[in-house]
Amino acid sequence: MLPAGLIAQIGNIFPIERFYTDPVDCYAYAYDNSRKVFPPDAVLFPLSADEIQRVVLLCNQFQVPLIPRGRGTGTAGGSLPEFGGIALSLERMTQILAIDPANRVVVAQPGVLNQSVQEAVKPHGFFWPPDPSSAAFSTIGGNIATGAGGPHAVKYGTTREHVLGLKAITGAGDLITTGCYTTKGVVGYDLTRLLIGSEGTLAVVTEATLKLTALPNVVTGITAHYQDLPSCTAAIVKIMALPQLPSALEFLDAGSLNLIRGRYPDMLPADTHAMLMIEVDGSGRDTAESVAAILTACQSEKLIFAGEVDNIAALWKARKALSPLLREIAPKKINEDVVVPVDALPQFLAGLTQLSNQYRLHNVNFGHAGNGNIHVNLLINPDNPDEVARAEKCLDEVFNLVIKLRGTLSGEHGVGSEKRAFVTKEIDASTLNLMRAIKRVFDPDNILNPGKLFPAAD
Repeated sequence: MLPAGLIAQIGNIFPIERFYTDPVDCYAYAYDNSRKVFPPDAVLFPLSADEIQRVVLLCNQFQVPLIPRGRGTGTAGGSLPEFGGIALSLERMTQILAIDPANRVVVAQPGVLNQSVQEAVKPHGFFWPPDPSSAAFSTIGGNIATGAGGPHAVKYGTTREHVLGLKAITGAGDLITTGCYTTKGVVGYDLTRLLIGSEGTLAVVTEATLKLTALPNVVTGITAHYQDLPSCTAAIVKIMALPQLPSALEFLDAGSLNLIRGRYPDMLPADTHAMLMIEVDGSGRDTAESVAAILTACQSEKLIFAGEVDNIAALWKARKALSPLLREIAPKKINEDVVVPVDALPQFLAGLTQLSNQYRLHNVNFGHAGNGNIHVNLLINPDNPDEVARAEKCLDEVFNLVIKLRGTLSGEHGVGSEKRAFVTKEIDASTLNLMRAIKRVFDPDNILNPGKLFPAAD
């Protein structure tokens, strides 16, 4: 429960329609796509940096947690108010402040949807490359908080590569400006990249200057169907060794393909047990050369078919339907987005098969193979204690395999609360202590999204 004094002072700043305290109203902000539930004591909807700054200062004064939030599409529990406090929803800060084609820049508030940015800049011949599967619903602020990626990160990179600068309010209540308006700039520490991926633990982003990219003239889709998994993963390694880089390279295993068949029965050959969805973009001549090189790299004795597709939009629709489909067929899924070096993918996917068989678990894998970013889905019944215990042991070994292969535990979903217990597998004690010290500099009273990212200190 919030202190009466804090409620009174917030009431002087926010009108009642932007200050929820009724538990029924607040419940919609108690969960994200991790499906865990932690109700906040209140929800605030700021419209300006000044309002955010005043709230941050009040939360410091009363020692109340403040949890920044976009649209709640994250899967790692990053926006959950685990210790109560105030959910700071930025969903009403939806202004696109400037579109500057000459400098290839758009300036936006954090509540602007990714899709809204794309629609606003497309008439000028540009796009913003980060494209998570939640792009139609996720906010720019949320993309920045998690360092979001998506299928096209293989060519264009993740959010970190496409943000020039930020304005933000630190956990201490200071307004800071990071980065610059230009694509070159090396004055001072790179605080922009520090804030990207920090999941609202250091500062609340109030404005973002985003770097735009020209839309390609030609986009071509390719599919490659394989009889077995090893042939498919070998092709991934060969494709990524080419000078001609695809703009997207997606992998789907047999479990993923069966899910798609259930929804789209006539889309896939019956004997396809592993598949690649490949996209190539650029100018007409360059694209034709890239397509030819990639099709050559796809060749294998176990290749069923590889070629260009007429309706790549339908394929992307099917690919993006996978995660919701998994929710439909399993009471719970453990969804991880691990990354390994591309040349380690054959070993990693073979290891996943071995582990899922060892622990008798149904496992579905798909993802951004061009980055080595695989979404591992262990499908379990949460009412079966034995199955839950086996899944926990299996997940621990999956993470050990990732680290052994020089990978990382999260490529784009973040750490939040779901992965914090495993962080020490990847980050050594000295480095972790330095990160905690940085947190204290930005947020000395630990009010911003407390408990996220790091396991509890010993």
